[in-house]
Amino acid sequence: MPNIKAAEKWARQSEKRTVRNKDAKTRLKTIYKKAVSTQDAELTKSVESEFDKAAQKGIIHPNKAARKKSRLAKAIVRAAAAPAPKAVAKKKASSKKASAKK
Repeated sequence: MPNIKAAEKWARQSEKRTVRNKDAKTRLKTIYKKAVSTQDAELTKSVESEFDKAAQKGIIHPNKAARKKSRLAKAIVRAAAAPAPKAVAKKKASSKKASAKK
């Protein structure tokens, strides 16, 4: 424990900030994943806005916010251009007994 009274206050403030920043970062991760999976344009705009706000408050670095926004935009475009996945047909494996008899 700190000996100086001001240092005790710094420790309390640091704990509060750590909790607040961790909550914000966790929320950003969650809404980012949701936006990528749903591919909704309106949701994408709100997620980009949230990243900008977090960068402005100093929760994340501005370059990280820009990188996440860019990757989100690329993911939305890629998902819109990709066709629906096809069903994969399973091949029968030849058994060793059948090949041994021949």
